[in-house]
Order: sequence, then C-alpha cells, then structure tokens
Amino acid sequence: MSHHIVSMQEVRFAYADGHAALDGVSFTIHHGEAVGLVGANGAGKSTVLLHLAGVLLPAGGKVRVGDCPVTRNTLVEVRRHVGFVFQDPDDQLFMPTVGEDVAFGPLNQHLPADEVEQRVADALGRVGAAHLSSRPPHRLSGGERRAAALATVLALHPDILLLDEPSASLDPGSRRKLIGYLRSFEHTRIIASHDLDLVLDVCERTLVLSEGRLVADGPTAELLADRELLERAGLELPLRMQPWGRPGRG
Repeated sequence: MSHHIVSMQEVRFAYADGHAALDGVSFTIHHGEAVGLVGANGAGKSTVLLHLAGVLLPAGGKVRVGDCPVTRNTLVEVRRHVGFVFQDPDDQLFMPTVGEDVAFGPLNQHLPADEVEQRVADALGRVGAAHLSSRPPHRLSGGERRAAALATVLALHPDILLLDEPSASLDPGSRRKLIGYLRSFEHTRIIASHDLDLVLDVCERTLVLSEGRLVADGPTAELLADRELLERAGLELPLRMQPWGRPGRG
C-alpha cells in the first residue's frame, strides 16, 4: 500500500436522526503533512476523522487511505496504517497498567514478545512517559493520561495519526509538551481541534468546516488570521491574534 495520500471525494454522510454531518467534503492530504481540521461544534470534524479511520462509512463519495478505498472489506488493511487518538484518553486506557495498555495493540498483532517490549519502551519514550509504565491509568494526571493514550497508538507504528481535540482539558504545561511531541512526529497528522493556537503551532495547512461543508483549505497562518472567514464558520481568531493576546496591548 502507498501511504502518500489520504483523501475524501464528495463524501456525504447523515446520522440515523437525519442530521447531515458531511455534505460533499473533498480534500487530499499528502504523506508527512500536518493538517488542522477546525470548525464550530457540529461542523463535522469528528465525523471526518471517523471516516478516515473506517469507523464510519460514507453514504456517498469515496474515502481513500493510500491506494486503498475505505470500505467494509478493507478495514483491517486500513487500520494497520491509521492510528486514532480519541478526545477522551479513558476511551483508550483500560488495562491495569500503562505498559499493558501500550502493549495491548502489538500483542493483538501477534508480534514477538521482545518486539512488543521494544515498541512499548519506544512509544512511551517518544512522549516522555517511560516512568509511567507500571502506573495504573486511573492514578495519572490529565496530561499523563493523554501521553499514555498517544503512546498506545504510536506502539502500532501507524503512518497516519488522527487526533480529536488532543489538548482538551490539559493544563498549560501539559499542553506545551503535547505541542512539542506533535511537532516532532514524522507521521501524517490530521488534528481536529478548537484550540486554534495549537493548530497554528503544529499545522502548516488547515481545513475549515462549517455545517458539514469544507469552506476553506489553505495555509494555516493565512486562514486563521481571516476574521471574516472564521466568524462565518462560527469561530474566533486564535488567542494570540486577539488584541488582548498581543504583547504590549491591554
């Protein structure tokens, strides 16, 4: 499989209650890009990620990961290459210790024990969490749980990382560490977030969604400085671009 392209072509999707979550969304993302996905609540951000991970399948249009269309018959192959980091770390942490959580995925891929051990060590090391290996997840801080959840995905060696609101509920120090990790990754990264300052720090490109439609696709610094565009999408300027967020003001 080629992992150089992730794409949606005229994707449409409605939930069982009739809500049209996606209305003809199209984009192409190339290998190694870091792309922000922004929009107001209900704009369709999480629905896009769920389609790219194969959790949801489109009612119309096409989703592709590399050369592979995302269909019921290709889900096993697609999920070998896509890692999904959920908004709530508790959705990914369920074993007695962090180390066991990180090992869970590789063990279920039937990898040799020594390789699983190495993957656990490498994944925890990449997010500064090696010291958490023997700790129970429910005893961790919010930032530690976020790092552990990210490590569970990294241990699977995905080519593509999908992150849903990765900075939600983090204190400033944990958020700053997260931004450093995200910037260091070589993976293709697609980050759905209300934290527009994080998107500015990590993503060179941004997609703006509004009511299930893609309304803008371009350089992050340009789009997130466009007050009129953001207001039409139900968003505000990033904090650092607000008058009170600029040095020497207020």
